[in-house]
Amino acid sequence: MGAILHNPTTGERVRWLLTSAESGGRLVRAEWWARPGGGVAFEHIHAEAEERFEVLSGRMAAEVGGRHIELGPGERASLPPGVPHRWWNAGGEELHFVLEIEPPGNFERAIETLFGLARQGRLRKDGSPGLLQMAVLARELGLEAYPSSPPLPVLRAATAVLAPIGRALGYGI
Repeated sequence: MGAILHNPTTGERVRWLLTSAESGGRLVRAEWWARPGGGVAFEHIHAEAEERFEVLSGRMAAEVGGRHIELGPGERASLPPGVPHRWWNAGGEELHFVLEIEPPGNFERAIETLFGLARQGRLRKDGSPGLLQMAVLARELGLEAYPSSPPLPVLRAATAVLAPIGRALGYGI
């Protein structure tokens, strides 16, 4: 098993159990921890990937396509591609779960980049990147996972315009 990566902004920790390289680009599996109240900062969509969760301990809540779900130890959820969602720790203790992304695309690199930016103090308090940083990330890593609003064509156009500005101002990954 790999080293545990830490995001000091959100308090999340992750350890890769199966990497994209190890699975021939088919799957990523990670062990994940989130402090009470911690989780994904904004609703997002995975364009082509299915995301699966299995809660080991704690309580996970999620908004999935406008529905609220909660999972406890031993419970699982599978989110198909194209469905807006976000998750968070809904309990008073640390949430511990296994996450799978299939196919993973640039998921590992995106998480490692975001956690690195957090360690450098370059993310907002909620763990999300600012507008120019987000544009640079989207340009470098693609829009495999993207915020559910504004619509994807608007995000693509904004990325095309804002990423070069962000790069010129020193934003990178």
